[in-house]
Amino acid sequence: MDYEIKTQGKFNYIEEGEGEPLVMLHGLFGALSNFRDLLDHFKLSNKVVIPMLPLFDLNILETTVSGLAKYVHKFIEARGYQNVHLLGNSLGGHVALVYLLKHPEAPVSSLTLTGSSGLFENGMGETYPKRGDYEYIRKKTELTFYDPAMATKELVDEVFEIVGNRLKVIKIIALAKSAIRHNLGEELSDLKIPTLLVWGQNDTITPPMVGEEFHKLIPNSELHFIDKCGHAPMMEVPGEFNKILHAFLDKLKK
Repeated sequence: MDYEIKTQGKFNYIEEGEGEPLVMLHGLFGALSNFRDLLDHFKLSNKVVIPMLPLFDLNILETTVSGLAKYVHKFIEARGYQNVHLLGNSLGGHVALVYLLKHPEAPVSSLTLTGSSGLFENGMGETYPKRGDYEYIRKKTELTFYDPAMATKELVDEVFEIVGNRLKVIKIIALAKSAIRHNLGEELSDLKIPTLLVWGQNDTITPPMVGEEFHKLIPNSELHFIDKCGHAPMMEVPGEFNKILHAFLDKLKK
């Protein structure tokens, strides 16, 4: 990704464009590159912000969904953002939800969840990932997508490098277990801001029924399914994803 990574204190992030901040949170095996197409599209209308979540940098006791939510809270506070549109994929969605539920006063105008954990997920982290087995990691990475060709060598290499590091694997498992334990259920009815749910019809990690359950529990929400799409719609079908998000953000301006 050819964008400058900026630093403020302990925070590393990308910030491009002008306008209301659109803050994007990546998932457990995610990276800044997951949002490349969204960044290129929305930097023309918004200030697009992608913080690098410290998945492997927190101490083990803080390596939890709540620990990451605290980090996001401090980041948004430190940057002084207002009228934030918060977007999270997978674990990033779960982090966004915990942050908003703990900080109802947060300067957030809308929420977008795509393939979010928080209710139910089939993760890679529930068992110790096989270190050194590249083929296993490749197949697991392919499961993220409807089209296995989306699991490029570059992407598989990134995941392979993470699971080849014992300390990183311990933290991945800690986060995955924290996500499973931290089920949000009925708390979601407290969420009042406009919420967009975008789900892949072929998501096997947080299946379509999870999107439906979020829709049922979050009062002011709308749900969109994208066919022939897995767990990361913003990567697999960015054109369609951007169109849905653009229409949602436009509606909020009226």
